[in-house]
Amino acid sequence: MVSQGALAGFALVALSMVLTPGPNMIYLLTRSITQGRWAGFVSLLGVLAAFLLYMLGAALGLTAVLLAVPLTYDAIRWVGAAYLLHLAWNAVRPGARSVLEPRPDLPTDGTGRLFAMGFLTNLLNPKAAVLYLSLLPQFVDPEAGQVLAQSVLLGLTQIAVSFTVNLAIVLAAGSVATWFATRPSWLRAQRWIMGSVLAALALRVAVDPRAA
Repeated sequence: MVSQGALAGFALVALSMVLTPGPNMIYLLTRSITQGRWAGFVSLLGVLAAFLLYMLGAALGLTAVLLAVPLTYDAIRWVGAAYLLHLAWNAVRPGARSVLEPRPDLPTDGTGRLFAMGFLTNLLNPKAAVLYLSLLPQFVDPEAGQVLAQSVLLGLTQIAVSFTVNLAIVLAAGSVATWFATRPSWLRAQRWIMGSVLAALALRVAVDPRAA
């Protein structure tokens, strides 16, 4: 089975990645502020479902297949990079509004759409692809046996970390939005910081497919 050191190391990697602003965080913040905590929670379930799909793919050996076929892996990262650039542009384009700014004008999505959008957002999230297609296999020790069980355990650890952090984001979104609402200059700064982070992440994914 997975050693305690490897498990702790992978948990730290998972924590560092979930704390880095990205598509999941933006979507969960937006929905939680717009429709409330329940909508954020349902969206989070969709995000976790995509992680489960990635985990099963890694555990069943799809990681090796995708890494062995560069065009397939490249397609995943290029779509993810394009999606990140799209989010970056939406953050800084003229007339754009911060994800932390309440949006009563946005349509209210139903439970099914919230789940589906959370799922799709994470499925196209390059951080998720890199985590499971490139990083997770490095923590699996074939000599320890039960590669499938090791992959599942590591995946469940990552999902637990992601759920804990993202749930805190969902629960705190309203309070954070209220704080920013009285500070318009901070809202503008947040837009540009978020856009810059997303653009930098997109560039890194595009030029370095193994970057975490």
